[in-house]
Amino acid sequence: MFRAFINVFRIPDLRKKVLFTLFMLSVYRVGYYVPLPGIDQTQLQNYWKNVAGQGSAAGQAAELFAMFTGGSLGQSTIFGLGIMPYISASIILQLLVTVVPALEKLSKEGESGRRKIQEYTRYITVLLCLVQALFWIKHLHSAGLVVPDYAGSVSFLLIAITGLVCGTLILMWIGEQIDEYGLGNGISLIIMAGIVARLPDAIFAVASGWNPQGTIGGGSMTIEKIIFLVLSFVFVVAGTILITQAQRRIPIQQARQTRGRRMVGGQRHYLPLRVNHGGVMPIIFASSFLLIPGMIFGYLTGGGVWPLGFWIFLRDAMQPGNFVYNVVYVGMVFFFSYFWTSVQFRPKELSDNLRDMGSFIPGLRPGKRTADYLESVMNRITYVGAGFLAIIAVIPSIVAVQMNIPFSISAFLGGTGLLIVVSVVLDFIHRLEANLIMRNYEGFLGGEGGPGGRIKGRM
Repeated sequence: MFRAFINVFRIPDLRKKVLFTLFMLSVYRVGYYVPLPGIDQTQLQNYWKNVAGQGSAAGQAAELFAMFTGGSLGQSTIFGLGIMPYISASIILQLLVTVVPALEKLSKEGESGRRKIQEYTRYITVLLCLVQALFWIKHLHSAGLVVPDYAGSVSFLLIAITGLVCGTLILMWIGEQIDEYGLGNGISLIIMAGIVARLPDAIFAVASGWNPQGTIGGGSMTIEKIIFLVLSFVFVVAGTILITQAQRRIPIQQARQTRGRRMVGGQRHYLPLRVNHGGVMPIIFASSFLLIPGMIFGYLTGGGVWPLGFWIFLRDAMQPGNFVYNVVYVGMVFFFSYFWTSVQFRPKELSDNLRDMGSFIPGLRPGKRTADYLESVMNRITYVGAGFLAIIAVIPSIVAVQMNIPFSISAFLGGTGLLIVVSVVLDFIHRLEANLIMRNYEGFLGGEGGPGGRIKGRM
């Protein structure tokens, strides 16, 4: 493995890609700390510390926002909105491609169609940035977090909105530059960098709460909790690697054809179907939707709306870590797993492509029979992948509530944040390995001249 990392920097082209990727990520981290003008950063940080300390839905929203976007609501900087507007725009376009015939036709036009859809994605990103920036600045103003000299100023409003919009567009540009000139998926690397940057804070929180004797009045981090966190960390990492690499390989036979006086074809191949086809998107959707009921019930409770006791019961039931919350969370993870798979995986189109290439699944006729079989197989393996995602999703809230551990620690050392990091790192290593093998170097797991050292998917 160490020899493979050394080989990465021996190849000039690959070394430039890796260094360019690291440089662009460092630009993101520098911009992460450039504050917006006119915002009282000290009061803002204290405000969000109080909100997060109450364990409210708004506090959970702030934690999830920082985890999934690469931005932070706790310090209003030019990258405060993060990359989420661009991700939301990409998701909207992907959903529209499946229902709008014109966009579906455009997506099949190759590189030109892809560039046109990318252009539409940027326009939607700007629109979403304007809406989110306006609401965020209005919230800061209503909470009294704007410097009095700038409060009510139209010029401040324009400067702040322009700064937030330009910050997101810069992140979008950084991600696209990494895609073109660097190595790896730029947007995923930005999100991963934001999560990894929170590691020192999580370690410091564990160290500050260190209480090995479990004395009253001391910290909450006992030896038993530390051991549990370490074991859960190892379990989640191992399980994430297993599920991310897991594949259901369907045998495919290529039809024999006569070309001139030669018989060609007849080879046997495999069609790999990923067990976790939706990746981390089902958890992101489920987490986002579950924030809405908690905020609504909290608003109704605070307003004293009749029947007050009923709203209090629902508000408490939808707090992270409660049984009702976890059951609803698991159900939504399963729902969005199948929803996202149905959007991304198209068995009829895949069946037509196999038929056009002269390939078929042994024992099945090309066309509808093949499409139905592929759909049934994907439904079965999606159930396994969704079950694993559900376990990963509820670990942070259960650990935080049942073991009295801060959510910022449990969210990083086990759960969604770790799932994103492991998935992105695996993809990055696969790309490095592909470049090494293309240049006749060993993979990361290869021995001396060993041909079987590549990182492979689990069957």
